[in-house]
Amino acid sequence: MPDSNGKLNQQQQGKAKHKQREILPIPDQPYAGFIAYDAKDPDSKFAPIEPLRPPNEAPNVLIVLIDDAGYGASSTFGGPCASPTAERLAANGVRYTRFHTTALCSPTRAALLSGRNHHTVGMGGITEIATSAPGYSSVRPNSMSPLPEILRLNGYSTAQFGKCHEVPVWEASPVGPFDRWPTGSGFEYFYGFVAGETNQWYPAIHEGTKLVEPPKTPEEGYHFMEDMTDRAIAWVRQQRLLAGDKPFFMYFAPGATHAPHHVPKEWADKYKGKFDQGWDKLREETFARQKKLGVIPQDCDLTERPKEIPAWDSQTPEFQKVLAREMEVYAGFFEYADHHIGRLIDALDEIKALDNTLIYYIIGDNGASAEGTPKGTFNEVIPFNGMFELETVEFLTERIDKLGGPESYNHYAVGWAHAMDTPYQWTKQVASHWGGTRNGAIVHWPKGIKAKGEIRHQFHHVIDVAPTILEAAQLTEPYSVNGVGQVPMQGVSMGYSFDDAGAGERRETQYFEMFGNRGIYHKGWTAVTRHRTPWILTGENPPFDDDVWELYDTNKDWSQAHDLAREMPDKLHELQRLWIIEATRNGVLPMDDRGAERFNSDLAGRPVLIKGNTQVLAGGMGGLNENGIVNVKNKSHSITAEIVLPDGVTANGVIISQGGIGGGWMFYVKDGTLKYLYNFCGLKRFVVQATAQLATGKHQVRMEFAYDGGGLAKGANVTLYIDGNAVGQGRIDQSVPMVFSADETSDVGVKHGSPMTPEMPPGKNAFNGDIIGVVIEATGESQDHLLSRDDVLNMIVARQ
Repeated sequence: MPDSNGKLNQQQQGKAKHKQREILPIPDQPYAGFIAYDAKDPDSKFAPIEPLRPPNEAPNVLIVLIDDAGYGASSTFGGPCASPTAERLAANGVRYTRFHTTALCSPTRAALLSGRNHHTVGMGGITEIATSAPGYSSVRPNSMSPLPEILRLNGYSTAQFGKCHEVPVWEASPVGPFDRWPTGSGFEYFYGFVAGETNQWYPAIHEGTKLVEPPKTPEEGYHFMEDMTDRAIAWVRQQRLLAGDKPFFMYFAPGATHAPHHVPKEWADKYKGKFDQGWDKLREETFARQKKLGVIPQDCDLTERPKEIPAWDSQTPEFQKVLAREMEVYAGFFEYADHHIGRLIDALDEIKALDNTLIYYIIGDNGASAEGTPKGTFNEVIPFNGMFELETVEFLTERIDKLGGPESYNHYAVGWAHAMDTPYQWTKQVASHWGGTRNGAIVHWPKGIKAKGEIRHQFHHVIDVAPTILEAAQLTEPYSVNGVGQVPMQGVSMGYSFDDAGAGERRETQYFEMFGNRGIYHKGWTAVTRHRTPWILTGENPPFDDDVWELYDTNKDWSQAHDLAREMPDKLHELQRLWIIEATRNGVLPMDDRGAERFNSDLAGRPVLIKGNTQVLAGGMGGLNENGIVNVKNKSHSITAEIVLPDGVTANGVIISQGGIGGGWMFYVKDGTLKYLYNFCGLKRFVVQATAQLATGKHQVRMEFAYDGGGLAKGANVTLYIDGNAVGQGRIDQSVPMVFSADETSDVGVKHGSPMTPEMPPGKNAFNGDIIGVVIEATGESQDHLLSRDDVLNMIVARQ
């Protein structure tokens, strides 16, 4: 363990320097001794092969990163969500009360694994809105190798489980490239999802880079949180049995507690009636518990609820029941996740690995999410598409008993997010205020930390985790990795504070920025400005120069409750200049608060996987996310498939689909009848079916979607064809304008993920014939109703 000054002792330094580890991979040294003609020659001696290992006593490492949980959520930091595993680790370790993230998921994860600020590694936003500006490209420079790669090249076994939201969207397909996937970034094994969120009942799981099906259905008891924990336990047990002398690095990043808030009903029911008092009263209760625990000081003030967040008492008694259930579901989801993390901790204990495992349990990659709108949502796809008015109070009330279950894709109301960030202002995305960036963190390492059950108040940031782990492992930061010179990490080790509660903090300055919400911390002072509100998605953002700055002395004002900007303009100006300096150094400029433009790849300047308005897919292709399919929204389009039905077989199964339970479309055959289903945001399903049966043999089946035009989200007339002959017509009254799903994949010949119709249930919907190819044309113009088979085959060949 480092001494109180964070330095390695001489014995540790000697061990760490036993091998020259500044260049990775460690260069092999050629044999320079005597070479005999005959191996039986007594002078023919070679040293035994030594497997690559880190320095002696290097600890195992486990990073647990909870998603979208605010400072005031976990019971470990005074919140209402029971977290016995976090409490257990805190009782035998240390809690950090001034630990910070970036205010958003992809940026925090990129910063965590790189030890560098998020703009520095190109992750100024989520991957879906990447631009060609260096600070926002979502492309990690090869001069900034991530921690797992450094540990792997020093002899660690490495694995990641759960969420990965750092893969550039144009690389998140079955053809890669895979350099920035987990298995290309230092992790030898990956089991999880490559997206911002996933359906916990029907997840889009990758093992390595291959899409795999969940082992069972929700009806059989499946939930991704349990599944990923089972996989993690199996992996670490195998690693200990086969390579017990080799330490491991495990990154365990659940989708919990990001939306959708999916949880078995019995876990949500544990909280029945516990939130009937509402979010305003809950903040007061949490605030009192936080003071009692000592995770905020006694003189801390509870910040006021912003006027943009409605008061609990302004809601009708009937709707309060729905809102309370939203929070019950969230709390159950939180405790359920903590329970399974406890199973993983128990497994480490059972294999005698817990004492020498350095564990970071970070409760949130940002503040609690306010992306669920002021009412909450039963189906997050609806607010994704800006159709907030569709979820009326009556609509939500009718579905109260289904919240959290397999039919939902839910998120709680803004008021609950604010309560989960107690005692601070604001929420996720708002990088200016602590509600968006301050997260509770626990460090547990019995063999390396003497302190038990203690609290640390030193200011730290997620970029400090990687340097801490390297120091604990007695590893030097490399200056060359895979032949590329490395930019030094920007983090500082937290090791100096592990056993010294009074140690002076070593992170004195830290900038923050997300969507124009920005701030600077320097020696306890903060200057901050909120540029936009997370749940207000329409209207123009103000000019950056019109933003109003606030000033807080957090040496005295822990929660940023008392704005000193008018009283101390010179101090505010000093910190504003410092923010500009830090922003320039880290690639924050130019700031980018654009909305729709950043989702348009042409305007944003990022590559696209699919070019043009026509796409050809061959039978067996799949695993394509929404960026992997030509855009068919708000325009006329057609889908044409060449299929072959064997003799004696009645056609059944999915030809191609996009989306899932929350919204999408499916082209399929049921009992020989060709059908097209359009799922409008989970609210209404339109089905058009053929009047003629499909016979055996070769056929060309086609769907034409004649869009009404006149703006977004309009209706369409649909016509089905078999071999050029119209066989069915129907009407789609309204369409999805922006996004079908955040995680569902498109596949040819099968529908993975959540079901859109009982006619095609999960695991039982594969097409029982052959699919030669599928052509999607989204030109918006009229098409011939029959493509020549030569044309279809030529399209396939031309794209191979």
